Amino acid sequence: MQCTDSLVTLCRQPSYDGPQLQDNIARILASSLPAANYRSARILLKPNLITATNSQLSCTNARIIISVARYWRDMGAQVMVGDSPAFGSARSVLQKIGVAEQLEQLGAHIVEFSRSTTRKMASGRNARVAIPALECDYLINLPKLKAHAQMRLTMAVKNYFGCISGLHKPLWHMVHGGKQGHFADYLVELLSLLPPGYSLVDGVEAMHVTGPIHGKPYPLGLLAGARNPVAVDTALITVLAVSPERFPLWRAARDAGIFGADPADICLSGNAPADFLTNGFKLPEELIPVRFNPFRFIKSSLRRLLLASKLRGK
Repeated sequence: MQCTDSLVTLCRQPSYDGPQLQDNIARILASSLPAANYRSARILLKPNLITATNSQLSCTNARIIISVARYWRDMGAQVMVGDSPAFGSARSVLQKIGVAEQLEQLGAHIVEFSRSTTRKMASGRNARVAIPALECDYLINLPKLKAHAQMRLTMAVKNYFGCISGLHKPLWHMVHGGKQGHFADYLVELLSLLPPGYSLVDGVEAMHVTGPIHGKPYPLGLLAGARNPVAVDTALITVLAVSPERFPLWRAARDAGIFGADPADICLSGNAPADFLTNGFKLPEELIPVRFNPFRFIKSSLRRLLLASKLRGK
């Protein structure tokens, strides 16, 4: 994935209801994606399917997922939907938010990120990346805009962490977390391993106060799209009118010299930042450590192993 594009589209979307959502998503995607024949292209949708807990708020909204899947189906593409949830499987979380059956009716295939391969990042560190995320022609990133207790705010860049497979996600927290760790730096590095794609951020009903699971709803009424995930994150920090220095992932992108971290790099289209009501949107003041304690790591690993065993038995 090359983070070289400057265009970020902002769109006012007050709710998930009505045909306007499908129309706005189609307009955002069509305005930014290169003109091409996508018939038979392998399109992987990567929503935020963190867990079935509080899933109506903690996950990408079901109507967003369906609308994007329908857009690509109508383009003649082969559509897949996958993720590596913190708990549960992609299918179980999609069932919880009530979208699995609709996806299958559209002809979309639900894929689990259980198969992975090792890829070396620029730093020399290895990453175990889910094979479906590497084998698609276009990776369509569908993050939820959320406050986050460890990263303060997560959007497009953080959602790609779900491309790290299974147990390797909590392992990254253990190995690369801590005060001297490089967790945020490696998340930014991960981008270079992934295929080209597009990030469409679900900020219609955002999560604030804390996150990524147990925060509170905030009616931001926003969709944002870009080919460059760093640029769309920077644009959304501008919308929220907060200092980018407060966000570890933004600092990591800036320090790595990624194009789009500087607000001056960005070309905005659609609505203006002032069109969105952000008064009252709250972010965590104090961040908790990225590194999991050993007990939490062991507990998470055992849960993942039990889940994998059940999936193999089906």
